[in-house]
Amino acid sequence: MPLRCYIKLYDAPTKSNEEDDELSKLPASQKKKLRQKQRKAEARAKKEAEVKNEETNVGGVSKSGKKQGKPVDPDPHGEKLLQTEDPLLEAGKYLKLLQKHSSDYLETHLLSFEVNMRKQKILLALQALKQLQRLDAENPDSHRCLLRFFHKVASRPAPATDGEKLILGVIEAERPTFSQLHGKSLVEANTVFLEQHKDSLMHRAAVAELIYCLEPNKKGEAIKLIEESPNNLVSGNGPLGSVSGWKLKDCVAVHKTLGAVFDDNDAALRWKTRCAAYFPYSTYFEGPQCSINAANKDSKQAHTENALPPRPVGVGDAPVDPQALAER
Repeated sequence: MPLRCYIKLYDAPTKSNEEDDELSKLPASQKKKLRQKQRKAEARAKKEAEVKNEETNVGGVSKSGKKQGKPVDPDPHGEKLLQTEDPLLEAGKYLKLLQKHSSDYLETHLLSFEVNMRKQKILLALQALKQLQRLDAENPDSHRCLLRFFHKVASRPAPATDGEKLILGVIEAERPTFSQLHGKSLVEANTVFLEQHKDSLMHRAAVAELIYCLEPNKKGEAIKLIEESPNNLVSGNGPLGSVSGWKLKDCVAVHKTLGAVFDDNDAALRWKTRCAAYFPYSTYFEGPQCSINAANKDSKQAHTENALPPRPVGVGDAPVDPQALAER
């Protein structure tokens, strides 16, 4: 989805932005030369694309009489799209379309929450949060957004302007409408949520992520909560019989969380090894039956079969002493 791409682009700017920072440190003369080279290269690429496009006419036949091929993409790798100055502005365009045509989908309001939190538009994020609670308050993403929001609000400096005081007043007035927070701290609300959904992998992952967010010193405890998640078998009528209760996409999401959010490569590796056993055909987890390992296995087998057999003893060889062989 383009909207998620723009959010990721905002969170992790492209290398070109870093190169611009390096460029700003160079002397003026060197910057001028580099920019001239860049402009020449861009102009050359643009001209080549135009020439190829001009070779075809409206009828679909080129000047040489050959049938028209596919039009040339001037930006095949999407590099120009990545060079947008304001990714959140572009994300907002897609968000408006989702809000207009898919207002009853949880994903729409999840994305609205993420965009507006990054824009520091707290009241719009609150509006998205209320929609999430209306649609599915027990969803792990809804729970994650709820606690993240109020943790963010509590971490903000004291309001200095009338506008900031007004925003804080609205949030304080709205907090009682969230039943999960009645008479509870954020940590307590997170604990209650875990007790209600302790057998769900994604709920445990959301709780673990929030433990790390609210109490960073409990990182190990949070990771342990994920790793101790039970994978209860689900009975089925198919040829496989009972199957894993976990879904592949959920396990992939947890693996990415362990690496990106917790920044723990060892935990991510342990999770990958565990999931490879549950999903033997998964290429993501490199399960034992996946296509990658199967190809490597076939390659090794073919190499073994094609290996030359031991050379038999020839006439010109020295005679073999059976006793000497036995003593070896």
